[in-house]
Amino acid sequence: MSKQQHKRFCGLHTLMGVLVALFCFQFVAWAAQPQKPRAARAGARAKHVTRITPQIPNADRNQRNKVFLENADVLLADEQRSTDYQVLRGNVRFRRGDMFMFCDSAYFYDKTSSLDAFGNVRMTQGDTLQVTADVLHYYGDDQVAQLRHNVRLENRTTTLLTDSLDYEISSNVGYYFNRGTIVDNKNNTELQSEFGRYELDTKQAEFSTNVHLINDQYEMSTNLLRYNTATHIANIVDETIIVSDSNTIYTSNGWYNTSANDATLYERAQINAKDGKTLVGDTVYYNRNRNYGIARGDVVITDENNKVILDGDYGYHDETAHYSYVTGHARAREFSQKDTIYLHADTLCTLVNADSVRLLRAFNGVRFFRSDLQGVCDSLQLSEADSILNLYKDAILWSDERQISGAEINVHLNDSTADWATLPNFGLMVEHIGEDYFDQLSGKRMKAFFESKELRRLEVDGNVLVIMYPQEKDSTYNKMVSAESSYLNLMLKPKQEIDKITMWPEVNGKVIPLYLLRRSEKFLPQFQWYEERRPKSPSDIFGRTLDNASKGGNEL
Repeated sequence: MSKQQHKRFCGLHTLMGVLVALFCFQFVAWAAQPQKPRAARAGARAKHVTRITPQIPNADRNQRNKVFLENADVLLADEQRSTDYQVLRGNVRFRRGDMFMFCDSAYFYDKTSSLDAFGNVRMTQGDTLQVTADVLHYYGDDQVAQLRHNVRLENRTTTLLTDSLDYEISSNVGYYFNRGTIVDNKNNTELQSEFGRYELDTKQAEFSTNVHLINDQYEMSTNLLRYNTATHIANIVDETIIVSDSNTIYTSNGWYNTSANDATLYERAQINAKDGKTLVGDTVYYNRNRNYGIARGDVVITDENNKVILDGDYGYHDETAHYSYVTGHARAREFSQKDTIYLHADTLCTLVNADSVRLLRAFNGVRFFRSDLQGVCDSLQLSEADSILNLYKDAILWSDERQISGAEINVHLNDSTADWATLPNFGLMVEHIGEDYFDQLSGKRMKAFFESKELRRLEVDGNVLVIMYPQEKDSTYNKMVSAESSYLNLMLKPKQEIDKITMWPEVNGKVIPLYLLRRSEKFLPQFQWYEERRPKSPSDIFGRTLDNASKGGNEL
């Protein structure tokens, strides 16, 4: 071999070595690349490029929708395999406007400003937004970031945790669809659901399917809920149950302020309190801090423990004080006895007094009906402890053909019937005999005893006045007996047959045949017959109320 040929051979050998080395480098770079990226499979819309160039350091970083590669320890590329993306590793950092994206490794699609990021993925935007995840797929054309696995989004005092989040960067709206939790750190409230949507600008979130709002005082469960993390107000738009230690709330429409702990609920909302009472209304306002509720429109307050139902146009219940009242077409139904009492007044309330005794009270225009007993008065009280019915001011009671009236009447209810009654400040008892004839008895104090709904004994103390029409053996009436004394005891047999009358110490009286009886002699001075004001049925309690017993009535 000549010297010149030897030089040519050595040069060719050196060139081949360089080519082999270059080939080995390219092969190692190609072999080191991971599997084909998801963004490419999902359709990154980049046109093939003939050349990959680095990001220009001094380019305008505020270009609309443009993603810049800011840093990477390693950049790999193989134009023969793909001209769409670059492979980046180690301390990878991207920038899109004021948003930065960090990861351990990535595929970067420069032409479409898209990328696939893996490992310790983090997105930040100023001091308002920080997102972490295991994987990020960002599509520049759609401006959508898909974050997967161990996703955590922090927006000021709000944290979103999920496994799958799609984030629309242009509108600052995030969607999750594989179970998620939003934590309102400022309000100590946690929201969980299968699907969710969160608007970072308006702080408005919508949750659907198996929704649970949880804090240290209650848990709200529904299938659709809207919540604002700035106002802390939950808008209820579906059937919802709110459970706490103090009560359970059922509603399907309204709002709940989780910060102030109050709510306004619509469409027959219901509150079941721990004291056994239930509050229902067309509109219900509830304050959890003060434990009271207000209801309007077809209000029903049920006290199942004490067998009382209140209903009306407006209602109030205080769980702490165990106090409830209703007004406006108000009615109470007391069913602790075998026979229900139907009661109407301007205002009806139930409460627990200082002795822990439950009371039912009624004020202004009281009317009540029970099958064996009816009455009207200005105000009324029924005590659970002793089953005593107290009627105050212009009180009137009816039982069968008998009417009892006085300034105050107290009736003791035993099971299904009244067994005694007192009139401590004057009483008048009237019984209709027929036509315009009435047995009448009055006195300063009066006590009556009943058996099987019939009067059996009557005790009268002070200023006793009597007008009676004794029944003859042939069941006719032909005379009137009038008498007065200081005391009287009256005993009666079944069917109201007089057994014995005792009057003492002195008795003044007279007997007048009916044909000689003048009209003015038929009645005691205080006589009034109020039959037209008597409630005749449960619905009749809403009839004409007693304006003033001392002025009204029929004076026969």
